[in-house]
Amino acid sequence: MPQSKGHLNPGSPGVELERFEAAPALADLVRHVWIARWQLPPGEVNRQRVLTYPTFNLVIAGGAAALYGPDPKIQIRALSGHGWALGLLLRPAAGVLLSSVAPADLVGASCPVDGAPIAEVGQAMAQARRVPLLFEMISRWLGAAAARVDARGRLVNKVCRIAEEDGDIVRVADLARRARLSPRSLERLVSRHIGVTPKWLIECRRLQEAATTLHARPRTDLTALALSLYYVDHAHFSRRYKEVLGETPDQTRARASSRREEAPPSRRARG
Repeated sequence: MPQSKGHLNPGSPGVELERFEAAPALADLVRHVWIARWQLPPGEVNRQRVLTYPTFNLVIAGGAAALYGPDPKIQIRALSGHGWALGLLLRPAAGVLLSSVAPADLVGASCPVDGAPIAEVGQAMAQARRVPLLFEMISRWLGAAAARVDARGRLVNKVCRIAEEDGDIVRVADLARRARLSPRSLERLVSRHIGVTPKWLIECRRLQEAATTLHARPRTDLTALALSLYYVDHAHFSRRYKEVLGETPDQTRARASSRREEAPPSRRARG
């Protein structure tokens, strides 16, 4: 099952999140499919903290379909009552193929998606064997768009994969060299397809790593974590962490520790 570091507080009670590999024919367009379902007691609100990947999410929920651009700030998604959402974590090449809105205008924003099989998805979500039906619908719906991913689209997909997977890349010049592009060509490629800077590709990876580490292992030494992510020092790391995630690393650790203490013994053992 695909893993994600964008979801910063996974494992919330009452919220189920499943992820599935996309069909091979959609590989240049879709990274993975996710399904969220929640059932919460009356009056309870569950706040999901998300630092989105520098790419796009296509979400069908509440009778609508929308394309969400990357957001260089933390997103807090409040869930209450019961419901579901079907999402596609898209590849960076997908934005220019699925919307006429410029990627730069989708940063921290969203737009409606025409032609989405909204009613069909709702019917499939109500069935026990919903996953095969959903995959069939998604493949029919997005197959033509996936076939239109060109060489530049595949290149920006590759650049983003390198930035995400290579923890030794800490400067834009490093990323440009790995991608065999000039820094200026890299800037144009990323801006045209995603609307963010190459610098954000790198920092997003570092902050996702930091936040998920502190959630899973709240006793992690902050200075050691900062240095492992190539921040100059603890102060620089903490400052950027708070600017993007809206809280200090210490606050993340304290919240994670509190959740572990409140969890039943069986859940603590699995953590």
